[in-house]
Amino acid sequence: MDTLNLDTLGAELYINGQNGPATRKRLQRTLILYSVLLLAGYLPAALEAGAHWQAAGLGLWLPGGGFVALGSWYVLLFPLTMLLFLFSLVAWFWAGMVVAPVIVWLGTAMVAGALAGDAVQGSAHVIVALCVAALAACGYTFNLRQAARQAATAERRKQFLPASLAEVQQHCAARPAEEPREMSEDQLASLRYLLDRALQPVEAFEGFDIIDQFQPAALRYQLNHLGFALGIAQGAYLPNFRGYMHRAQQNLIDKYLLRRVWDYWVYESCWGHLNFTNWDPAAKDNIMLTGWFGMQVGQYMLNSGDRQYAQPGSLTFKLNKRTAYRHDFHSIIDSIVQNYVANEDDFCLYPCEPNWLYPLCNHYGMAALASHDRLFGTCFRERFLPSWMDKLNTEFTDGSGSIIGLRSQLTGIRMPFPIREHGYAFFANCFSTSLGQRLWAVARKELEPFIVSGEGRAEHFAFTEKGLDAGNYSPGYGFLYSSILTSAREFGDREIAGIAQESLERDCSPYMDAGSKSYLGASNIANATIAMARFMDTGDFRRSVVQGPCQDSLRGPYLTGIEYPDILVARACSSGRDLHLVLYPGGNPGTKKVRIEGLAAGARYQVSAANGCPVVVASPTGTADVDVEISGRSEVLITPL
Repeated sequence: MDTLNLDTLGAELYINGQNGPATRKRLQRTLILYSVLLLAGYLPAALEAGAHWQAAGLGLWLPGGGFVALGSWYVLLFPLTMLLFLFSLVAWFWAGMVVAPVIVWLGTAMVAGALAGDAVQGSAHVIVALCVAALAACGYTFNLRQAARQAATAERRKQFLPASLAEVQQHCAARPAEEPREMSEDQLASLRYLLDRALQPVEAFEGFDIIDQFQPAALRYQLNHLGFALGIAQGAYLPNFRGYMHRAQQNLIDKYLLRRVWDYWVYESCWGHLNFTNWDPAAKDNIMLTGWFGMQVGQYMLNSGDRQYAQPGSLTFKLNKRTAYRHDFHSIIDSIVQNYVANEDDFCLYPCEPNWLYPLCNHYGMAALASHDRLFGTCFRERFLPSWMDKLNTEFTDGSGSIIGLRSQLTGIRMPFPIREHGYAFFANCFSTSLGQRLWAVARKELEPFIVSGEGRAEHFAFTEKGLDAGNYSPGYGFLYSSILTSAREFGDREIAGIAQESLERDCSPYMDAGSKSYLGASNIANATIAMARFMDTGDFRRSVVQGPCQDSLRGPYLTGIEYPDILVARACSSGRDLHLVLYPGGNPGTKKVRIEGLAAGARYQVSAANGCPVVVASPTGTADVDVEISGRSEVLITPL
């Protein structure tokens, strides 16, 4: 399949009112397994076995059902067990603890059997059977109502999608020039938010949200999005600035390799895979690490020109003094490839936590493959995208055309997961422009009813519920607005982007501290995403992952040897022989020394805006130190003579 056909995958709104083959297989297996439990639970009563066996059998029908057979106050343990079972399902979802529901269900059945007396309550089987029937009826009714809502949504989307998609394509066609741009002072304030966190010592996490390491607030996701934002800033504005810009991104990668960031996989391997020996985080499953991290590392290498992470052992996860898992960018990508190969005839998309399939994480995985293709000439996107898209449509798309956020690989059951089209769109754009544009075409129209304007106020969003910031599990709009703003920027929708920005200023408490801009009403990951969006113009996210800056620019001289925050860099680019800088003082203005590297050895260069040194001669190693006067916006142009 050629590139043109690949790029058109996902263009059509796929309406899937039925489960796909892999999902049907899992659901049928789950139904058969539960039927076996019902039969096994009924046999003791049919065979008139002892009370111990009958109580244990009822415990197989529903968690805690055996306590109904005991009568008296033991009956209260039935709803308590159901509540405990609910918590075990949360543990299963939250941290891949597959064993938790099994332990609660079978364990309470055994306890009920052990506590049984000489006889069971006569109505126990009827009561538990009615509870099973009531739960089944509730599930059936819910599914019918959900199917009706999805069908109505699908009809609305069919009506507005062609016109909305045409507008999106028109916006995307007006892409900015690809040469590096210049950051405004406001954008520099957002950049400082990122650098303040990335340039601290590798072991330090000041300014991060530290809650748990299993779900969206985990440190790894914060590191990823800080890295994505810096990668876009590097490629679009600062391809010829190394120095602390490279160090910041390298620090984020080094932080990711710390055990406290990735050792969640030790626990998930034990209680999810029953694997107590090999805890390599880039082996089976775990696309929430390999996909996200692979995309971050690939983006950094593409936009910086630094290829160190392609070297064997450059990404080593150290468990302790005796055990380390040696990886590099190639082996991280190979893990994604091998997992897709292993699952291609099934769901193709593969799990994050053991058992749980998140299409969002698999978007990162596909983007990571596309980045590797661009860097090293592989064809992984071409190899996997057709089957990946087919499975996304047939196994992970509902009756409204929306992506199903979460499905159990073991049971086939879908679970509610709050992510809408605007949360997928900008990632999808990295590997399928048609899919990304179609997702945004849906999102932008469905956001329109929430746009309001008060008297004398700019348009802004007014959602009926405050929502949850997934970056810190607190009520707030920051996470929602950040994804809307990012998708709007990526697809050139300046109107929606302006509304999202106005909403941030209105609802999320903008805050300036020592030249760094953030939002107090947003988590760290939301703030990182907001900063990224503030750098972006049309198509920047895609370019940062699968295109990178002009190669002539990366071959040119580059700025280094300055300290943060003494000098802030708003522009650093080259045509291959010269160097164009725009600098601001991060503190006191005055004469500052900057170092230029990558010059032609012994060559003479004209330096504009230099202080008493209009001409410099490069050293034998191609370096030169230049004193420049920096006060406000200061432009420096270095050209060969």
